[in-house]
Amino acid sequence: MGGKNKQRTKGNLRPSNSGRAAELLAKEQGTVTGFIGFGTSHSDLGYVPAIQGAEDIDSVVDAEFRMVLRKLSKKDVITKLKAMQEFGTMCTERDTEAVKGVLPYWPRIFCKISLDHDRRVREATHQAFEKLILKVKKHLAPYLRSVMGHWLMAQCDTYPPAAVAAKDAFEAAFPPSKQPEAVAFCKEEITSVLQDHILKETPDTLSDPQTVPEEEREAKFHRVVTCSLLALKKVLCFLPNNELEALEEKFKSLLSQNKFWKYGKHSVPQVRSAYFELVSALCQHVPQVMKQEASKVSSSVLLSIDDSDPVVCPSLWEAVLYTLTTIEDCWLHVNAKKSVFPKLMAMVREGGRGLAAVIYPYLLPFVSKLPQYITEPKLDFFKNFLTSLVTGLSTEKTKANYSECSAIISAFFECLRFIMQQNLGEEDMEQMLINEQLIPFIDRILKDPGLQHESMFNHLAETLSSWETKADGEKEAETDYNLENVLLNFWERLSEICVEKISEPDGVLRSVLSVSNLVGVLQKPRSSLKSNRKKCGKVRFADDTPEVNKESEKCMSSGGENSEGAEGVTESHNSLDLVSPLRKKYLEDLVCKLAEVSIDFVNEQKSEQHMHFLSTLLDSFSSGQVFKILLGDDQKNIDKLKSLELAQLVQKNPAVQFLYQKLVGWLNESQKKDGAFLVDMLYSALRCCDNDVERKDILDDLTKEDLKWSSLLQIIEKACSNSDKHALVTPWLKGSILGEKLVTLADCLCGKDLESTGSPESHSSEQWTLLRLAISQHVKNEDLSEAENSDSSVSFVCDVAHSYFSSAGRGLLMPPAEDLMLTLFQLCAQSNERNHLPDFLICKLKNTLLSAINLLVHQTASTYESTFLRLSVLWLKDQVQSSALDNTSLQVLLSAVGDLLSTLVESKDPSLLGGYIGSVMPSDSEWDRMRQSLPIQWLHRPLLEGRLSLNYECFKTDFKEQDTKILPSHLCTSSLLSKMILTVQKKKLVLENNVLEKIIAELLYSLQWCEELDNPPSFLTGFCEMLQKMNITYGNLSVFCNTDSLLELLFNRSRKNGTLWSLIIARLILSRSISSDEVKPYYKRKESFFPLTEGNLHTIQSLCPFLSKEEKKEFSAQCIPAFLGWTKEDLCSINGAFGHLAIFNSCLQTRSVDDKQLLHGILKIIISWKKQHEDIFLFSCNLSEASPEVLGVNIEIMRFLSLFLKHCSYPLAESEWDFVMCSMLSWLETTSENQALYSVPLVQLFACVSFDLACDLSAFFDSVTPDTIGNLPVNLLSEWKEFFSKGIHSLLLPLLVTAIGENKDLSETSFQNAMLKPMCETLTYISKDQLLSHKLPVRLISSQKTNLPEHLQTLLNTLTPLLLFRARPVQIAAYHMLYKLMPELPQYDQDNLKSYGDEEEEPALSPPAALMSLLSTQEDLLENVLGCVPVGQIVTIKPLSEDFCYVLGYLLTWKLILTFFKAASSQLRALYSMYLRKTKSLNKLLYHLFRLMPENPTYGETAIEVSNKDPKTFFTEELQLSIRETATLPYHIPHLACSVYHMTLKDLPAMVRLWWNSSEKRVFNIVDRFTSKYVSNVLSFQEISSVQTSTQLFNGMTVKARATTREVMATYTIEDIVIELIIQLPSNYPLGSITVESGKRIGVAVQQWRNWMLQLSTYLTHQNGSIMEGLALWKNNVDKRFEGVEDCMICFSVIHGFNYSLPKKACRTCKKKFHSACLYKWFTSSNKSTCPLCRETFF
Repeated sequence: MGGKNKQRTKGNLRPSNSGRAAELLAKEQGTVTGFIGFGTSHSDLGYVPAIQGAEDIDSVVDAEFRMVLRKLSKKDVITKLKAMQEFGTMCTERDTEAVKGVLPYWPRIFCKISLDHDRRVREATHQAFEKLILKVKKHLAPYLRSVMGHWLMAQCDTYPPAAVAAKDAFEAAFPPSKQPEAVAFCKEEITSVLQDHILKETPDTLSDPQTVPEEEREAKFHRVVTCSLLALKKVLCFLPNNELEALEEKFKSLLSQNKFWKYGKHSVPQVRSAYFELVSALCQHVPQVMKQEASKVSSSVLLSIDDSDPVVCPSLWEAVLYTLTTIEDCWLHVNAKKSVFPKLMAMVREGGRGLAAVIYPYLLPFVSKLPQYITEPKLDFFKNFLTSLVTGLSTEKTKANYSECSAIISAFFECLRFIMQQNLGEEDMEQMLINEQLIPFIDRILKDPGLQHESMFNHLAETLSSWETKADGEKEAETDYNLENVLLNFWERLSEICVEKISEPDGVLRSVLSVSNLVGVLQKPRSSLKSNRKKCGKVRFADDTPEVNKESEKCMSSGGENSEGAEGVTESHNSLDLVSPLRKKYLEDLVCKLAEVSIDFVNEQKSEQHMHFLSTLLDSFSSGQVFKILLGDDQKNIDKLKSLELAQLVQKNPAVQFLYQKLVGWLNESQKKDGAFLVDMLYSALRCCDNDVERKDILDDLTKEDLKWSSLLQIIEKACSNSDKHALVTPWLKGSILGEKLVTLADCLCGKDLESTGSPESHSSEQWTLLRLAISQHVKNEDLSEAENSDSSVSFVCDVAHSYFSSAGRGLLMPPAEDLMLTLFQLCAQSNERNHLPDFLICKLKNTLLSAINLLVHQTASTYESTFLRLSVLWLKDQVQSSALDNTSLQVLLSAVGDLLSTLVESKDPSLLGGYIGSVMPSDSEWDRMRQSLPIQWLHRPLLEGRLSLNYECFKTDFKEQDTKILPSHLCTSSLLSKMILTVQKKKLVLENNVLEKIIAELLYSLQWCEELDNPPSFLTGFCEMLQKMNITYGNLSVFCNTDSLLELLFNRSRKNGTLWSLIIARLILSRSISSDEVKPYYKRKESFFPLTEGNLHTIQSLCPFLSKEEKKEFSAQCIPAFLGWTKEDLCSINGAFGHLAIFNSCLQTRSVDDKQLLHGILKIIISWKKQHEDIFLFSCNLSEASPEVLGVNIEIMRFLSLFLKHCSYPLAESEWDFVMCSMLSWLETTSENQALYSVPLVQLFACVSFDLACDLSAFFDSVTPDTIGNLPVNLLSEWKEFFSKGIHSLLLPLLVTAIGENKDLSETSFQNAMLKPMCETLTYISKDQLLSHKLPVRLISSQKTNLPEHLQTLLNTLTPLLLFRARPVQIAAYHMLYKLMPELPQYDQDNLKSYGDEEEEPALSPPAALMSLLSTQEDLLENVLGCVPVGQIVTIKPLSEDFCYVLGYLLTWKLILTFFKAASSQLRALYSMYLRKTKSLNKLLYHLFRLMPENPTYGETAIEVSNKDPKTFFTEELQLSIRETATLPYHIPHLACSVYHMTLKDLPAMVRLWWNSSEKRVFNIVDRFTSKYVSNVLSFQEISSVQTSTQLFNGMTVKARATTREVMATYTIEDIVIELIIQLPSNYPLGSITVESGKRIGVAVQQWRNWMLQLSTYLTHQNGSIMEGLALWKNNVDKRFEGVEDCMICFSVIHGFNYSLPKKACRTCKKKFHSACLYKWFTSSNKSTCPLCRETFF
């Protein structure tokens, strides 16, 4: 057809390209009207503005945006979704102009895609829209009208996340106050869009019928209609009234369409719900429009009243209420009796069809809106309505659902109250409501077990309260009279049904109890009813208002929940807390009737359920009137023996009379198990007494004679369980009568005359229980202050029991007395937190217990089996094995057991003690269970240190947070048994079955477990300390046992189980508790350990450090044959390569394998394994799929390679080196790829070992010297540097950054951080070039001033924060890396030096900003740690504490700053030092150093050698910051502080001198003394040496040094002039002033000579550098003078002594030049701005 480059026909001016044609058209006509593009949807066209020429747009839209917009028009869902997410990201990241270019395209795309079928696409669209809005902000305004309609629809999306995203976007665009304005601005366009969607769209117009399936088209159509209806409601709610008036015509046209009204009958519930919501909103906001369509509204809404879809119901009923309120004549348009009420009644009869909770709150407002003429005849209508309501309760669905049932009951009472209020005075209606509705309803509830709802009783009580309050406060006599009639009628009928329920001959216990519940609820005051009900909306009835519509109008918009309206006058506050007087009378009558009926039943039939009923009745109504009824005519005279006061009290108070006449008799007849309710009656009677004195008198009287022991016990038990009842009887409990009674009881039980105590045990057991209760439970409730009274009943019982136990010499103990002993023992063995007893009482209890045990020990019959001993054993076992004991509880328990056994030792029966310990001793299976329950975290350290090897995953959870104080049962049990053994040492017990050895073994197990934990919680360290204090140690116990049999036991267990048992043997040998010779017999036969099991493997590994070389060789020899010829499975098994290699590694760890060829041979075997079974080697793979067995064998191979590198000097072939290095890098890749799995212990171990291997290789190549390089293959070193080393660090540096970023637990010793040590140590070998070529993510800080390039600044910003990290390895690694960078940094400031010229008064330049901001954070932290310590007082920092990390980081940061400083030029140093002076950072450092440096900084081992002339000090020895070596940790900080002080004095002498001279006298002396003694000699020597060894050549100046006299001589010659200067260092160099003396002087004037000497002295005092640098500066100055540069006439020097600048600022008058800094000082000190020479104003 036509190519781009074809010649156009002459005269043909029309472009062939359609885009250019459109452009031309646009130029001619201004816009392309209607030229929008192609698409299936025609509905969009009206609302999307036509786009001006596509070429124009293309030129505006960014190329990447264009690509994304094209993707958005694709049909594929995933493409659209990804494109939209990409669009959102681009909106955030691109600049505003690029994003603004998209805006003309956006409306069309948004309107189409916001209706997309896929919900994820819709959600992503709104999220992207929000990002677009946040970027373009107000530039969206011109396009707002195009999108607003769809945007509101989107906020009503049926997929909630999409709707929320659209709302978020809307709120991002408009704050809440502006939203109505925004909607008003677009109101015409919005309503047009929404009306078209509601009326014009069909499924086929919204989606293309040819490509979209019918089901999807329908779903989209229904969703769009729903959203449009809801969006229209939103518009109505947003717009103010004046704006709504402008839209009235639009609403009229919508409502005139039949299609709109059909939505009320639509088959889809969501559409119907949205329709009814819109109708409600229309009624609320445009009622005048709705009134014009009254007939359509009424029939559409009211005829749907039986719609029972849960989605539709809330909005339907809201619409019903709005219709009734808005359209007063709605009932003219529907037939209520035929069409509406039958539907309503049917639904109510069916209990709301499962929606009672939704529908029923609307019933009262609905009934209140019914006009009178509709409900005629009233009586029948309301009777039918209420009956239907009650019928609804019977449905099974309702009975099963509490909330449904409550809703129906609530609606019933609300409607009943309303109908009563409206028809008060109409007798027929009142009778119907009470007799035919309310009373049958109550009756039904009482009968039906499914409806026993407390809510019904509460509603009834509230209804009565409202009637009573109204009757009390009513001014109109007629209303008052009517209400009283209603109440009278109600109470008569209620008492009839209640009495009927109680009088049923076979009265069901449940119905009797339900009556008592009802009566109880009615008796409660109204305030308590309210507090019990949930806080939910409920209806309040106003006083005289004939309608409740005020409330109903308020509640309509709130979705039907009746909001609390204003409370009516009826609820006046003074009646809230009291039962109404009207109620009181009726209620008392009812209670009396019920009591009368019940007492008759009790008297005649001894009916127990009526007694129960009476008990609950009296609990609520304990009044004299009721007790009178209960007494009846049966008034007996009280026993004459009673005191006069008591007799009068009885006469006066019917309750007391009832107590004596009836209740005491019933109590004494009753059995213990069923007497509880009688005791409740007794408390009810006591409540009727006037005061505590009366109650105490009655109880004392009853205690003396009338009550049985069992009743007394029940009274006390009740008091203990209920605080109200306890308060009633407290005086009696503390009184002497009860105490005496208990003492009598104790006498009686213990029996001076033992013959008389032969009563049956069953009878006396209750009495013993009472005594135990008196001692234990009853004491808890006593005030401790009162418990100190000598007549406290506990003390009484203790005294009596003590005297009994002491005097009952020959007799036997009775079992109940032994129960008492058990209680005493339990109280003594529990800590104060548990038993709350004062110390004096515990002493008393202890003494009583010991006297009892004494009696027990001296029992005559040895056959007697003690219950106490048997039960105490069970209790002890339960305490240590199951109970949660902390350290304090365990200590109390151990001392109590110690006391017990100390007494038992005196027993004549030799088997008693052995039997007791044997009984407490758990069985083997119990020990196993306890050992298994110990958290297995102890394994971490042995695994990491290579003491044990594992190839299976056995780790359980860590210590739980909540158990932070509870000791594991194994620890408690082993310590208890050990204590028992130690206590009975007097008796040389022979325990059977090796019990003694087993106990010691278990104690060792406990202690070893505690020792192996890497970060033991404080309660475990407390446990170990407690054992030490109580002398429970192996040393003390081993005296009693046979060491051989103990060792045999330990070896057997070690060989069987391995793990901790193996470590115990190693620990015993290490602590010299047993010698290695004693152990030898157990491993003589090496072959017996093979084939390997886990136990055998662990035993050998633990013994390895103590074996001789020959023995190790024997074990190695057993392993070597096993390396050959394994199958893949065997390689990983314990009896395969894994186990044998583990043993070999353990031998190799102690350098006991000298055979180099053997090691080389094993390496070759491992290489052969790789060829045969490559998949065993975990190279660059996912460890989540690797089995623990394979992990185990990889770990051992890596360990072997590490050890091989350390111990083998045998030359390797190139292929073998390749295997080692490639394997190492592949394992490292695996480690870095599996960072997420580091929480798995074996993976953590794999990571550690792979880092170890990388570290060892790095160390190996780092230590290669020209002598040893010959043993290595050619090019190996260059390969290592260029490839392998680079590979290691490119993996490890990012890994370190991410690992510590995610890490929460920062403790260096925790297992989770184990891999930090080897990783960080490997990183210390990183070279400077590898650091500079890092690939870390960019990290820049906007506020940082820096001259560094981006990659270098990123490196600094990433690494410097690590100096503050909580783990030491990370800090040291960061330091080493930064140390390599420091010399590189000053050159970037040097390049920009001109910008820091003389223009500033005192120019200063900050060292790297990253370091300085870190330093300021560290200074704050150190101020907290050291700020309060006076300078000179030495602070010892605890290694690895939090403070240790702060101080370490601070000192390392200073080392870096000083290194940086040293690398800078003289001029830069001046700027940096000025910055340090301004920030006063150096001053803070020096103060801190004199708190951290030790008084005597000598090396530990040389401190003794005083005779040595030059002892080693921290100043003479270089500090080795080792990551792994923790033995020197206590010296880390002191040595580092000395090192920093040394550097500071060396590199910043002038600043230190300045600080020293300005410090207070005490500090001045401390610093002077310390520096002179330890540092000056070292520094002077170094300074003189540096002059002697200096290679710096001066043109025309020679420099010599004399070490002995600490002098430097400089001779300067130029032409005929010769100048000789002698520089003398002071004894406290560099603090004291350096003196400059003159030597020869030829050809120089005296004045000039003095000037030059002064300059040199100034330079050496004020410049922060060496003597050579000072001399160079001085020479430069003199040279300039001879070159003709004039001196500055302020400082008389050419070169400024501090910032090294030349005089540049000239006076306009006298033309003399000055240094800027000198002038600045001159002006500030003189307060004038005149020239120092001519005194003219200086411009």
